[in-house]
Amino acid sequence: MPGIRADAVRNRRAILRATEELLALHGPEHVSLDAVAAAAGVGKGTIFRRFGSRTGLFRELLAERAARIGEAIEGGPPPLGPGAPPRTRLVAFLDELATLAARNIALIAAHEQACADGKYDDPTYRRWHDHLTELLGELRPDADTEFLAHVLLGSFDGDLVRRITAHGGVTRLRAVVHDLATALVPEPDRT
Repeated sequence: MPGIRADAVRNRRAILRATEELLALHGPEHVSLDAVAAAAGVGKGTIFRRFGSRTGLFRELLAERAARIGEAIEGGPPPLGPGAPPRTRLVAFLDELATLAARNIALIAAHEQACADGKYDDPTYRRWHDHLTELLGELRPDADTEFLAHVLLGSFDGDLVRRITAHGGVTRLRAVVHDLATALVPEPDRT
């Protein structure tokens, strides 16, 4: 993080790590700015100045977890990055989202609760939605791809992910999301 003071970088890492640990131990309903500040060893004002609110804190933590996927879809190698056929990129992207969601269930649920009214305007959600809309547009130019992208992203609802992965893990989540994607974008008939 060029241009940012070393203590600010250290504090940011400590705050995000503390948030993640509190989410894993206690769930989103018990993660307050006071609890995060105490666990991170910083003042509440430090958190407020950097993240603005609990919502901003969850939004930033999710954005950090999703950054690798974002970089890969924009300029990484196939199958996530440019150069692979749209169907291959779609499946690879959904697989990555399934892995991210399964590893970060508490964060996904906390983010959804905190951003409930603005969920569709969240920068990470927008990035994912735009990518899916573009891929779906190549595969189904006749469809309402904006809506279909929302449907696919709905598969990664925190409570749903928790329920599905409790009985089958990320393998089951990937399989059911693949089934949904195939239903929305059927394989071309090769006969």
